Amino acid sequence: MAGKGAVLASRILGELSALGLVVGRVESGWKAAVRNDDELYYDSVALNIHSFYSGLERVFEKISSVVDDALPQGINWHQELLSQMALEIPNIRPAVISDKTRALLEPYRGFRHVVRNVYTYKIMPEKMKPLAKGIRPLFKQVEKELTGFSRFIQDK
Repeated sequence: MAGKGAVLASRILGELSALGLVVGRVESGWKAAVRNDDELYYDSVALNIHSFYSGLERVFEKISSVVDDALPQGINWHQELLSQMALEIPNIRPAVISDKTRALLEPYRGFRHVVRNVYTYKIMPEKMKPLAKGIRPLFKQVEKELTGFSRFIQDK
């Protein structure tokens, strides 16, 4: 997996860079939304929280298909994919993310689903607040874990 590992590691690091920008947009959008009490800013925050999880999910899909050779299928595939990333697969790879990180990502996964299936004007700011406030520390944890995983696959 030498060549594939290096390519995948580069893609992961590229996504992390983009996700860092998205996290900044969530934070600045949230501040503007609260300051101005403007629902369009809240819409922006919702979209960027959606983008944050969607970006992570793209990384998880790549790992699942390239490293695990087992992309989940079926109606709950998003949930299964997140769970799969917290599993160590003997003789293949360590866990990509910790159980703690998986649990912290679960509300973001659920929120991504809401944004895709509900009009944004129906999303309540109080539902977004813990996600917006918690996104920076969660991103730092995910960044640390995915960077470590990138080193693992690059060295293989």
